[in-house]
Amino acid sequence: MSRKAPAIVLFRRDLRVADNRALSAAVSCDKPLICLFIMDEARPGGGASRWWLHHSLSHLQDTLLEIGGNLVIRRGGSADVVDEVISDTGADAVYWNRRYHPAEASADAAMKTGLRGRGLVAESFDGMLLHEPSRLKTSTGGFYKVYTPFWKALANEPEPRDPVDAPTRIQSGGHKLLSLSLNDLDLLPSKPDWSGGLVDSWKPGEGGAQAALKAFLAEHLKGYSDSRDVPGEMGTSRLSPHLAFGEITPFQVVAALSASKAASKATGDAVKFRKELVWREFCHHLLFHNPNLHDENFRSEFDGFPWQDDPNSLRKWQRGLTGYPIVDAGMRQLWQTGWMHNRVRMVVASFLIKHLGIDWRQGERWFWDTLVDGDAASNPANWQWVAGTGADAAPYFRIFNPILQGEKFDSGGDYVRQYVPELAALPDRYLHRPWEAPDDVLRESEVTLGETYPRPIVDHRAARERALGALDELRSKEAANA
Repeated sequence: MSRKAPAIVLFRRDLRVADNRALSAAVSCDKPLICLFIMDEARPGGGASRWWLHHSLSHLQDTLLEIGGNLVIRRGGSADVVDEVISDTGADAVYWNRRYHPAEASADAAMKTGLRGRGLVAESFDGMLLHEPSRLKTSTGGFYKVYTPFWKALANEPEPRDPVDAPTRIQSGGHKLLSLSLNDLDLLPSKPDWSGGLVDSWKPGEGGAQAALKAFLAEHLKGYSDSRDVPGEMGTSRLSPHLAFGEITPFQVVAALSASKAASKATGDAVKFRKELVWREFCHHLLFHNPNLHDENFRSEFDGFPWQDDPNSLRKWQRGLTGYPIVDAGMRQLWQTGWMHNRVRMVVASFLIKHLGIDWRQGERWFWDTLVDGDAASNPANWQWVAGTGADAAPYFRIFNPILQGEKFDSGGDYVRQYVPELAALPDRYLHRPWEAPDDVLRESEVTLGETYPRPIVDHRAARERALGALDELRSKEAANA
């Protein structure tokens, strides 16, 4: 009796078994399955996201083993690796969930055409996004460059599909395929291992994603509209890394939100949260139509902007030693936990770009390396939003005052005291402006400016004037060239 030809299920940033339509479609074909993870990304992840990937893959492997499968790990171009596995096993069908980075989407489309041209089944499915960036168009046939019309267009679409249940059992093909081990991918940091804070802060994997969603809906959705701006509170969902690695889908999040009793009692908060999900969609929409979003100004008029070359200030910003407590707290939270509160992300980005005059791409690269939720769309789109160079961006002349931001959103000082403990004993009135504290207050608080905590590396008022002057310089150049 001949053995059935197996089907291949590809995994990339869809590291789950529930609401995995590619996996479910393959299971429904009643074939032995080869679950294949291919390390093939248009933009390889940074150090923190590689740590997350290791642990997420480990959890996926365990889950597949529990339901009868196994995860084969390879590195290389998807089409080449798939051809190798087909040659080794006689597989006659390949299933995957769609990717939307232009280079990846193009490669997958070519792979689908090639496989079908050889008489094989090749099918792709949604999962990463609620909408298909190639389909959603403006009234003039272009892509959306402003968020509000994008939100309205998506809100007018039919409600997202229901999530697909996880398979309870899958057939294993019994093929002995060569596979890399997780350690072969060399994803974990060593010499030194700086991941202790990440281990303490996160639970990668599909189970961790579901637990985070459940906890958010039950405990933090009510009041989300306001608490999401307070970095000292657990006011956000912290789902971003789970979404970035496809451990949970936006379809699952929307379905859980709709079914939540908390959401029925906090409709304004639920709408606000859903708008944040759609902002993520908007970022991917922009990347789909602008493949170099991480390296090119969306608004080309900023190409001649007079950025400062200041490695010393850049290093101080990276290390959380700027002398502005809310900025330093954010940068240290990022380094310790691989994540930063969204409000503070805007503050630290504005500080780098507008107080220090440093190119937004320097900050984007640092975040890409240090964020566990490093996302090829959200990271550059949000940096360009703050810089004023992006789509629907805050204007460049909108300059966050790091002192007032700290006093408004961390008025009790919980956030700064957690991540800048050398200032913990300062009274609230001086916590966000320690350079104004009298000498006796500094002594009692055991703070020595310039020694235990740095003095501000730039004066806020002077920095603001310099930033506006740089903008005027750019406009003068444009006028001269007009």
